[in-house]
Amino acid sequence: MKRKPIVKGILIISVLYLVACNNKRQQNAETDSKTPLESFEAGTYSNPLDVEFGDPYILNDGDGKYYMYGTGGGAKDGFAAYSSDNLVDWKFEGQVYRGNTEDSWASKFFWAPEVYKIDRKYYMFFSAQWKVNPTNEEENFMIGVAVSDSPTGPFEEMYDQPVFDPGYPIIDANVYQEDGRYYLYYSRACYKHPVESEVADWAKEKGWYDEVEESWVYGVELKPDFSGVIGEPVLCLRPPLTMDDDQAEWESRSVTKQEINRRWTEGSVIFKHEDIYYIMYSSNYYAGENYAVGYATGPSPLGPFTKAANNPVLELNTHKGGEVTGTGHNNIVFLDNGEMYCVYHGRTKASGQDRVVFLDKMEIKEDGTLVVHGPTTTAQSLPLQ
Repeated sequence: MKRKPIVKGILIISVLYLVACNNKRQQNAETDSKTPLESFEAGTYSNPLDVEFGDPYILNDGDGKYYMYGTGGGAKDGFAAYSSDNLVDWKFEGQVYRGNTEDSWASKFFWAPEVYKIDRKYYMFFSAQWKVNPTNEEENFMIGVAVSDSPTGPFEEMYDQPVFDPGYPIIDANVYQEDGRYYLYYSRACYKHPVESEVADWAKEKGWYDEVEESWVYGVELKPDFSGVIGEPVLCLRPPLTMDDDQAEWESRSVTKQEINRRWTEGSVIFKHEDIYYIMYSSNYYAGENYAVGYATGPSPLGPFTKAANNPVLELNTHKGGEVTGTGHNNIVFLDNGEMYCVYHGRTKASGQDRVVFLDKMEIKEDGTLVVHGPTTTAQSLPLQ
């Protein structure tokens, strides 16, 4: 009688083992029939990331650590930061820079921070409204620089004034370094910059707008201590003058879709690949659904640049059954394994007018064509595997 429970237990264990083995075989068979993304869910992510930023910028700090900065994100009169070990899960690090103080040159409208690590220090370039505004201009944007010993701040302004004043409002700083020289790229704001073009004439004939203002991207060499510039700014990019230009349709949608009487060329970022300089830029109204990204190539850091035939490389996908609009102001994350990712903001049906962060793979094809594999909202392989 004492043996029966033991025998019964053995039988129960045997049955459970056979059931478990059968279930495991079924799971393996199901896994083998799936795609890599479906079968390895732990190794995937999906957009948007859990970060509500505009104009996102990611710093690869080395040793597998990344930091993200952007416009908004809960920061008051300045900027906050996030940190990550895998580019997908982000930890809030709090506010890392604050302006609008007695000692600050900047008063409000804090936009588009980018942070560069140089000789173990961190330099933040950003846009803001300059306090020195004798004619009381509505848009008196300039670019400044702050420095810190840590990527999480605190960042302190290096000078009590902007980097330089070109005589018109400027935004969206991007810095490129080569052979010990630094170059600053920025966008002249649309403010009080009406430009004659066929698109402007067409819009006026329709009775939509009396004039169309434009923003243009410039490049200029920086002094090594970032206290000013060397030489005169060089015009790098601007919207097309004629409507038969291959770029005119997508770069003019803010006007042709009656969003606003402005055409933007802004949010530029430059990098070099096999002796060719690629400069990416955003066009159209940043608060509209037609915000999109294109690129151009050139032989030197200051061009001349030729816009690509496959523009735009990133745009809304609602016309294809997707749910993403307003894709723009991108930057590029260079991984240690040589891969590139495009980080940018966009809007979804769920986010409404709030801008959220997307991260999608990008690459340069053998023929030199730049491609961004986005916007995506479905499962994607983790960037770092």
